[in-house]
Amino acid sequence: MKGSFRVALFTNGFLAIVLLIVGVICFVPHGVMTAGKLSDRVYYSGNTDSKYVSLMFNVYWGTEYLPQILDTLDEYGVKATFFIGGSWADDNAQTLREIAERGHELGNHGYFHKDQSKLSLSENRSEIDVCGKLVQQLTGKAPSLFAPPSGAYAEATVDAAQELGYKVILWSKDTIDWRDHDQSLIYSRATKDLKGGDLILAHPTRETAAALPSVLHFFRENGWEQVIVSENISGTERA
Repeated sequence: MKGSFRVALFTNGFLAIVLLIVGVICFVPHGVMTAGKLSDRVYYSGNTDSKYVSLMFNVYWGTEYLPQILDTLDEYGVKATFFIGGSWADDNAQTLREIAERGHELGNHGYFHKDQSKLSLSENRSEIDVCGKLVQQLTGKAPSLFAPPSGAYAEATVDAAQELGYKVILWSKDTIDWRDHDQSLIYSRATKDLKGGDLILAHPTRETAAALPSVLHFFRENGWEQVIVSENISGTERA
């Protein structure tokens, strides 16, 4: 009986450990799993000693809202960073050129919006390289920043990006505008508890376009300077 009890106790303990490990793997969000040295190679924010903030627009859709966003940025005399999806660029070359011609920074967002944390080194390299070359071909501007779709990355992603000369960009604030189509909520997420170096993620949605004037007005009135991401992260080199 004692031997059976010990076996049952050992088995139950082993199962509890397995379940704990599985739970950690399942519930830790993308990006957070890459702890230690890997996360040190990724930018989640810029210059924390500055009054810089940066709006970043990931573009795979929402083409119809980009003219309003671009006009608002012009009205406030500021530039933003647009991370371009390659498949979107293929279908919207003229809009991409307009973003570039208005002086905004172009970043790379991969060609097909794949989960790059699940890709091999060569697959990561292809997704990034094809998109970057297309953006350069269409605009004459070679992107140097890469934002992995959905913030999903692994060591192979960072290795591939750095081999191709890219810095990997995540974010410190997320408007979650792709999910929550609420103008006031987008405004709040973009402006609440701002810190120097904040990288603020957004997308070209109707509500984001509508909230943008208020967001930029808040920046101006509270001493924050809207800058492109490469300026924000300047001097904060990663390994």
